[in-house]
Amino acid sequence: MSDPNSANNQQATPTPTPTAVVSAKPVVLAAPGRGEDLQVRVSAPATGGDLPVIVFSHGFGWSLNGYGPLADFWAAHGFVVVQPTHLDSRTLGLPAEDPRTPRIWRIRIEDLTRVLDGLDTLETAVPGLGGRIDHSRIAVAGHSWGAQTASTLLGARVLGSDGVPGEDMSDPRVKAGVLLALTGLGDSLTPFAAEHLPFMKPSFDTMTPPALIVAGDRDDSALSTRGPDWFTDPYTYSPGNKSLLTLFEAEHSLGGIPGYEAAETTDESPERVALIQRLTTAFLRSALYPEDTGWRAAAAALEGDPKPLGKVQSK
Repeated sequence: MSDPNSANNQQATPTPTPTAVVSAKPVVLAAPGRGEDLQVRVSAPATGGDLPVIVFSHGFGWSLNGYGPLADFWAAHGFVVVQPTHLDSRTLGLPAEDPRTPRIWRIRIEDLTRVLDGLDTLETAVPGLGGRIDHSRIAVAGHSWGAQTASTLLGARVLGSDGVPGEDMSDPRVKAGVLLALTGLGDSLTPFAAEHLPFMKPSFDTMTPPALIVAGDRDDSALSTRGPDWFTDPYTYSPGNKSLLTLFEAEHSLGGIPGYEAAETTDESPERVALIQRLTTAFLRSALYPEDTGWRAAAAALEGDPKPLGKVQSK
């Protein structure tokens, strides 16, 4: 249970009143060569115009139906949230021997690009959304494998076996990001991860757009020989305008962002999820609207909390 004084202090930076949300699923984008058309969920405020966009990449096994605590909150607070279902989703049931399996990490990135290319189609699929999206204010977000997927659109690259950065898959349409439980450098992978997950050898040297990295200080991954500090690498080794939110006592689900009833949520904490909701919203709004001071105020409120749930660093 959270400390009431802590909760009150965190609310010192008010979040705008939530609005009604409209949502459509599945919206289908044709995906020749993928083997499955791309299924997408689109959620948006029922009213308002010039709405910014968040394209969200789910973690391993999830789908467009996951991450309600984030997607619903963002949509209720002014964002159009687009959630594609990647090929690793349990809802699709691809067998491990499927010939696409070794390429799923790349297909995931192509999924996000396909969403950006198909925004007009997605916009018309939601009743009343047509003409209300601001195509110049687009962010990406993701959790775990989804954060790795999203980070490539921000400029992160995968190192080859020779240590040379691979293809640049960044997208200039993406202006900012939120990367939740994003894995770190590949120099500490376990033998299993090194053999089976070659895409987990990133370089963050060219990940230049503004991004908020969210890490749990008890997120001890079985894929790395390091401890929870592994998840702070994206902040440490990336240039430019970055912030790091380190959540105290948080494990990989960061309190329950995939959904409170998800079996993998080992550290369920509605208070922690509420903090992530508020801070990610404030960060993205300030990143996409430079005149907005909400992120600075939210970070200051957390710093002034006598019993905080986390801490923020920025550079």
